[in-house]
Amino acid sequence: MTKNIELGILGEKIASDYLVSKNYKIITKNFRKTFGEIDIVAKSKNNTLTFFEVKTIEENDLGFLPEDQMTFSKIKKLKKICEYFALKNKNLINEKQGWQIDLITIILKKSGEKEIKHYENIS
Repeated sequence: MTKNIELGILGEKIASDYLVSKNYKIITKNFRKTFGEIDIVAKSKNNTLTFFEVKTIEENDLGFLPEDQMTFSKIKKLKKICEYFALKNKNLINEKQGWQIDLITIILKKSGEKEIKHYENIS
């Protein structure tokens, strides 16, 4: 397994634990189709179906942030797979709340600490 894959798996585990601590109910992880992948699908405490993209990096001296990986084309591709999931799982969508896409970024600090940021409704 490559270092990037291991980092991604660790980041998704950290993100899942974070979401559970914030009272999200995890529905599925790593939903894949040939045209895209959703890292985490969950329901918020107000019953909104939420799709999570998780970006994880190790702390670096170059100033790169995990947010820098979210390009317009990646968001467009993510939105397409989320729309597909939502259409196939209408029973999970509360008409009043709808659904949204959130981003969770994680920086693994050299000190061993984790910096987690949660950006809501990014698209």
